[in-house]
Amino acid sequence: MDADVAVVPANEARCEDLEAVFGTRGAASRCQCQRYKLAPRESFASVPTEVRADRLREQTNCDDPGSSATSGLVAYLADEPVGWCAVEPRSRYDGLVRAYKVPWVGRSEDPDDEHVWAVTCLFTRAGFRRRGVSRALARAAVDFARAGGARALESYPVRTTAGAIAEELHVGTYDTFAAAGLREVSRPTPRRVVMRIDF
Repeated sequence: MDADVAVVPANEARCEDLEAVFGTRGAASRCQCQRYKLAPRESFASVPTEVRADRLREQTNCDDPGSSATSGLVAYLADEPVGWCAVEPRSRYDGLVRAYKVPWVGRSEDPDDEHVWAVTCLFTRAGFRRRGVSRALARAAVDFARAGGARALESYPVRTTAGAIAEELHVGTYDTFAAAGLREVSRPTPRRVVMRIDF
């Protein structure tokens, strides 16, 4: 664990820092945190990576510390941008609310409740892992949601003990969110868990 992790709202981060976190190779660089933001009938094949990156910049309002809105958090280690956490009202993730059924299995939750926030993505850049970055981001997400007026915060992590594959880890892990105070409310699949903290 590294005690020197600093986390800021993404609008307070430079756009070039955000680009450094997402990188130029791998799943993060292709997704640009748009998996749950694509409009109905859009697909990764129909929306070029450059467009997804533009959308992320708009959603985060990076380089605009005066903005009252952003879609996530950026983590730094010694001024090096090293991690990302997507956190905002759950209703802003159209794909999560409309297309992905897993979080709602066995629950009578209203997916459109704007007072429930969600973490849909949480990751640390290669080369900076196992230093407490993800845990710092998860703790900061709790504080950020609470300060933003959320009544609850949810996450949809994987259990690494249940055979999770690398492509699933962008949602964070059970242990990371448990350390931030979230508790399991359902387990819709052997690997996927819904976790929540109420304020």
